[in-house]
Order: sequence, then C-alpha cells, then structure tokens
Amino acid sequence: MLLRQLEYLVALARERHFARAAAACHVSQPSLSAGIRKLERELGVPIVSRGRRFEGLTPEGERVLRWAHRILAERDALRQDLSIMRESLSGVLRIGAIPTALTAASLLTAPFCERYPRVRISLESLSSREITRRLAEFELDVAMTYVDDDELGNVRVRPLYEERYLLLTPEDGVPAGRDSVGWAEVASLPLCLLTPRMRNRRILDGLFAAAGAVPVPAIETDTVSALYAHVATHRWSTVIAHAWLHMFGTPAGTRVVPLETRGPAPQIGLVTADHDPEPILAGALLDLAAELDVRGALDRILREHAG
Repeated sequence: MLLRQLEYLVALARERHFARAAAACHVSQPSLSAGIRKLERELGVPIVSRGRRFEGLTPEGERVLRWAHRILAERDALRQDLSIMRESLSGVLRIGAIPTALTAASLLTAPFCERYPRVRISLESLSSREITRRLAEFELDVAMTYVDDDELGNVRVRPLYEERYLLLTPEDGVPAGRDSVGWAEVASLPLCLLTPRMRNRRILDGLFAAAGAVPVPAIETDTVSALYAHVATHRWSTVIAHAWLHMFGTPAGTRVVPLETRGPAPQIGLVTADHDPEPILAGALLDLAAELDVRGALDRILREHAG
C-alpha cells in the first residue's frame, strides 16, 4: 500500500468525481482509478461503489477513508517534526473558522506568519458542525469556534475572547445619547440577521426570547459582509459581535450601541482534536495565542467605536 493511493481515496471522497479528484492529485483519471483498484486488491475489500459515475464509498470504503485521514495526518506530523529538527517550521497549517470568528482571525495569523515565514496557512470559513467533523477526520489542524458547543466532542481548547453584542443601526435608529439598548426594543426595529442555521443567530434568538421578544428580520443571510452591506443602506439595523468591528468598523451614517447583558457571554477559542501527537503547527499557533492578548485588542476596538 502506498500513501499516494490513500491520497487518491481522500481526494475522491472529497470531490465525489473521478476527473476532479484526478485533477486535484495532478494525475490522469486512469492513474487514479488504477491506484484505487490496487488499494482494493491489497486490502481485499471493495472501497468504491461503481456505476457510470461515482456513487459513493462502500461501508468498508468509509472505514478505509477514516484510516487514510489518520495515516496521512501522521505523515504530515512526521514531516513537521522533522522540520522542527531543522530549526524552521514549514508546511501548511489548516485552520477552520466559523464565519462570525473569521473577522478576528488575522489577529492570530498575521503574527504567526511573521514568526514562521515558511509556513503557509489555509483558512476556511466553515459551520460549527463541519468543523467538528473535519477535526475528527484529521482534515483540520485547528479551529476558531464557540468553545461551549456540546457537539465538539473530545477537543482541547484555548479560550480567546467573549462575544459582546452591539446594535449596529443608522444614526437615527435609536435616540442619541443612549448607553445601551434592550433586546425587546431591538426586536421592534427593521432588522437583518444571520440565518437560524448559524450558531450566532441561535444564540441571539435565545437572548431575544429571554427578553420576551421574537425578532422578525426582513432579511436573513449567511454572511457578515451581507449584513453590513444592508445596514449601510440606512434602512435596516442588525446585531453584531464586537469582533466584527476589527474587520468592518462602523459604516458611514451608522453607529453602534451596546446591548443589555444577559447571562454569561459566549466564548470563542482555538480548538484542536484531543489526540496525540498534537499537530506541530497547531501547537505552535496555540503557544503563540497564549502570548497574544486577543481579548484586549478587541476591547480597544470596541472602545473606539462605542465609546
């Protein structure tokens, strides 16, 4: 069995198409198909359900795929370990971030790249459920997500900051001079919010419900940038997490007003799968995060915009 054959299988499971998988592996389609057939012969089990096109993996194939992810992750860890012996980290650090935390990612990635210039970073915007799956299957090294998510499973956590919620509204959206605004009052405004599929929206719905209110947004979207684009028209308001100010600030003609605090604040942190050995690059990012004051940096940005 060759590692290359396992790479073919991982690519096929990801692309779900023989030609695209072959292109991703930089080989011809016949070469990829032949490699997977050889893997089936060597293991003595059918791996791919074949028809005119890719139809999925057999139950045995799904088991082989899980081991393939593990073996390839161990290979990458070996390469990174040897890289450290050469006194210089190199390779690719794979980070997944929920969209609402992605806005603060550069507070970590910029100093990381400055310290380790030979490391490349792959940063993807993913749902919390996709993050959980990909961490378990060795497809991610580290993630930025809500650390109190019960679906995360066995993980190691380094907290970064607590989300603080603000009303982003046209300058005339609420009376000037207010130090804060209540959730029930916000629910009565013309709103655009993230979709209920997103964890951030489900948190907000819980806060609205605790105030006896149910928001009925005119617009729902799955991107933070789309929320800002609509608020910038001065027709709608939205509820933002303070970390978003790091990337988007406050559009002209709008302002932010803190929302009343209700209960413990949701916490964003770095998460890695709880297995040994820990990916070398992920460990380097966790160590760097311990030196940085992400919470303090975001608090300073909040004071600049909210006073």
